[in-house]
Amino acid sequence: MAIGYLQIQTRTAQDAIPLEGAQVRVLDDEGNLLYQLSTDASGETRTVSLETLDGSYSLEPGYQGNPYADYSVTVEAEGFQPVSVTGIPIYDGQTAVLPVALIPLEEIQTRRPPEPVIIGPPAVTLDGARKQEGTSANARVLRQVVIPDPITVHLGAPAAAAANVQVRFSDYIKNVASSEIYPTWPAAALRANVYAIMTFAINRVYTEWYRSQGYDFDITNNTAYDQYYVPGHPIYDSISNVVDELFGEYVRRQGQLAPYFTSFCNGTTASCQGLSQWGTVSLADQGYFPLQILRSYYPNDIQIAETNIVTNALSSYPGTALRVGSTGLDVQTIQTYLNRIRRNYPSIPAITDPAGAYGESTRDAVTKFQSIFNLTPDGITGKATWYKISNIYTAVTRLAELDSEGSSLGIGSVPPAATLRQGSSGQDVTTLQYLLNVVSQYYPQVPAPVQDGIFGSGTRKSVTAFQQAMQLDPDGIVGKATWQALYNVYLGIGQNVPTPGPDSDYLTYTVQPGDSLWLIAQRYGTTVEAIRQANGLTSTILMIGQVLKIPVSQSPYVEYTVRPGDTLWELARRYGTTVEAIMQANGLSSTILMIGQVLRIPVS
Repeated sequence: MAIGYLQIQTRTAQDAIPLEGAQVRVLDDEGNLLYQLSTDASGETRTVSLETLDGSYSLEPGYQGNPYADYSVTVEAEGFQPVSVTGIPIYDGQTAVLPVALIPLEEIQTRRPPEPVIIGPPAVTLDGARKQEGTSANARVLRQVVIPDPITVHLGAPAAAAANVQVRFSDYIKNVASSEIYPTWPAAALRANVYAIMTFAINRVYTEWYRSQGYDFDITNNTAYDQYYVPGHPIYDSISNVVDELFGEYVRRQGQLAPYFTSFCNGTTASCQGLSQWGTVSLADQGYFPLQILRSYYPNDIQIAETNIVTNALSSYPGTALRVGSTGLDVQTIQTYLNRIRRNYPSIPAITDPAGAYGESTRDAVTKFQSIFNLTPDGITGKATWYKISNIYTAVTRLAELDSEGSSLGIGSVPPAATLRQGSSGQDVTTLQYLLNVVSQYYPQVPAPVQDGIFGSGTRKSVTAFQQAMQLDPDGIVGKATWQALYNVYLGIGQNVPTPGPDSDYLTYTVQPGDSLWLIAQRYGTTVEAIRQANGLTSTILMIGQVLKIPVSQSPYVEYTVRPGDTLWELARRYGTTVEAIMQANGLSSTILMIGQVLRIPVS
């Protein structure tokens, strides 16, 4: 028997919070317990080995049967609904990473038996016809080719009454490739298939294929119309590495901007005018390169293009990979993001390099981050790593912002009595939108509405999705039952979701006369944007006496340029240190200061 490998990852809130101590059981197809595991501080189990079939069977299109072994996993964590995943394919020599997104218990809810997530065979083995339709000409709908991050996936046929989920683009492509084909295929075949899958999705967004028909999603997971996305499907390391390498690339015809409509089918039980998935294996075995394989099925003038435009990204990829020796604002941005992320993921080592200098500690932090989030662990911040860091930073800071908003809104334990519907406005609508924003972090089928105090169509869609998730009448009206369900979920989140560690990567600073965000950022070796993100600022206007959280590096000192009126006593009070500590750090024998003098201020 051959050997494959499995690791389980347990997280919640769009990967913002890892769940340590979750109990994981791995069982064979007869229900026999093989491993009893526990997750670490990053929400990961150790990688275990499992028997499977020889990989050669997955290279034969005529092989009768599944060229892999099936396993099952159950996951239980205190305060969360248990999860059972069955039909997990394990392949020869491949490491399967199984992402398990756990949902917090509601306030008055007890654990119920887990509803099984069934993975099943990949699409390449299915007999159903593929009737993919799309636009392959240079039809321009969007002005630019963009990476939709997240992409909205409809879990059914286009007209079916099914849920929509929002998925990060790279996670979506890895899932689809792992659900469509065998991860044991030759590298050139994997690359050709990933190009087709990635371009297919980008084409759907660029041409607004579904949204122009009045649908509120970008793509479906129905193989008759689109490509296979299976929620909770394991991701295989060979596919994950290829997606990281090709992230942002797509197929187009020479002289055209539009992503080509890269339709495909398995080429055995189903035929089509596009790419044959099994045919890519044969061509790869003959020594064809990925582009040659693609040109065997699509026009001969197709080429590989690239876009750096990612929707909803905090900052755009600088265009060049960052590595040891790199310097500048882009390095500082990554350091700021990682230092914040490590509050939630403490196994990421502290960055001790100077701000903006990509040294060994920055490389080590990037490498650990890549390992945690299924990226190639090379310590280099390429495009896929850049956007993954940005995604996780957005998730963890969004949770912190929501916590702060909840305090300011004064959310209690008793729901409002008002019945709300489209057209309503006011404070109760603001409370409703806030609660839906919190819920959306844990329930991917619930979209986050804009928090503007006006019950518009976006808020109605969010309410309807929540009602469907709670098995309530999806009428879009917020009455007593919907209010109570919202509060049960919200209070359950507060009771059961672990709180990240202390805000050790921030200092507090009281705004002084003459201060600006730029001056404060320079003084602390950070950026204006980082300070704005840390404090939820929507403008650069500051008020004297305003208290700011300042993100700082792990250096034990910050540099401060003496200004008129400064004294050692005032600086010591402002920075939470002592006059003696400042004098010792700077070798001062007197408390007299000179305007323009640069001091090293010890910080904790």
